Amino acid sequence: MNVLRACLMFVAISTAFDVAVGITRKAVGEESAQRFEKTITKEVAAQYLVVKPKDYDGREEYPLLIFLHGRGAQGDQLDLVKRHGPFKKIAELGLPLLIVAPQSPQDEWWDIDMLEALVEEVIDDLDVDEDRVYLTGLSMGGSATWQLAARRPEWFAAIGPIGGRSVPSKAPRLRNMPVWAFHGARDRIVPVKETTDMVDALHKVGSNPRLTIYPEARHNAWTQTYDNPELYEWLLSHRRGSDGDWPSDRRGRRGRGDGDWPSDRRKLP
Repeated sequence: MNVLRACLMFVAISTAFDVAVGITRKAVGEESAQRFEKTITKEVAAQYLVVKPKDYDGREEYPLLIFLHGRGAQGDQLDLVKRHGPFKKIAELGLPLLIVAPQSPQDEWWDIDMLEALVEEVIDDLDVDEDRVYLTGLSMGGSATWQLAARRPEWFAAIGPIGGRSVPSKAPRLRNMPVWAFHGARDRIVPVKETTDMVDALHKVGSNPRLTIYPEARHNAWTQTYDNPELYEWLLSHRRGSDGDWPSDRRGRRGRGDGDWPSDRRKLP
């Protein structure tokens, strides 16, 4: 009797399972792979600070440094972008260097589309030596430095990212880019591994980046970096095309192409 009861129970469970599977299969129906493609138009805008050298007269072309601030300078008060960065040292050294510093809106990550459009805009508006365009940034701006350079490596003569997050898989895009990366060894906000992993990836693709890790620095590695005259000497020693085979035409080639990076909305100072 117990054996019969067990058999009947097994049949009941099996039947119930088959019915459930059948219902599920009917509910799922036919599967097919689809592809979506659509062209969209995106409007971008930002305010930005322009600092010109004392002898700027519009009659000659000057090197351009794009500076990207960290999260603490977000908002609509443009003076905040000067709280940290290269401004003071460049003025002190009297360097013939244009500085353009955009401002990210409050609580928003750097929009790489906007930065890409901005670079084109300022080069059209200012007297810029297109073979001497440099890019640097700190923290959130350091991350955006890696991103923008990877999207448009042909635009920049050299880059100096400080304490930012990176994506080592994009190292091949920066194989020929002169890079000097900086980080604080005791950084608890953006681990130093973010920079060392990227530098290791660059070495693996045949690049020769410079790396400075400050043993006692935390997240504010930019303080020592931007106060070091050697940084500016190093940047200005590079010209686009002298360290790699970059195309010479900057304009007319919009779009992300192979420079796409994942959208990372992690909050950074």
